Amino acid sequence: MRVLLQRVKKASVTVSNEVVGQIDQGLLVLLGVGQDDAQEDLDWLVRKIVNLRIFSDENGAMNRSLLDIDGSILVVSQFTLHAATKKGNRPSFMKAASPQLAKEMYQTFVHQLGSEISGDVATGVFGAMMEVSLVNDGPVTIWIDSKSRE
Repeated sequence: MRVLLQRVKKASVTVSNEVVGQIDQGLLVLLGVGQDDAQEDLDWLVRKIVNLRIFSDENGAMNRSLLDIDGSILVVSQFTLHAATKKGNRPSFMKAASPQLAKEMYQTFVHQLGSEISGDVATGVFGAMMEVSLVNDGPVTIWIDSKSRE
């Protein structure tokens, strides 16, 4: 599984001109599920995300986690995080999970995040064309891949 995390002051997702998910302070999580991802990847990633110390403390140092600030999460499915661009100029998405597996993992990921944090867990609409708006705080943007554990 791959995620692109963005620390945000606020973020929202719109589908067909309707806001379907929104948060204030917290994380926008773009989630890409790969064809060989398993529950172990999901569990590791959830723990990493909720405990990652990327929010400022009273001294301005990144020393607080999402749990520490009671922040919220907006999760958006993003199969394009598994784009392969080595050959040619058109990305290949062969490493992305099938829509069935990806949807199941996405829903489990959202559910597990909801059981780990006290803040809201909002979502986009799986498989829909979405417009994502955010105010990045910092900016702080972090890439995490569960296979490389970085």
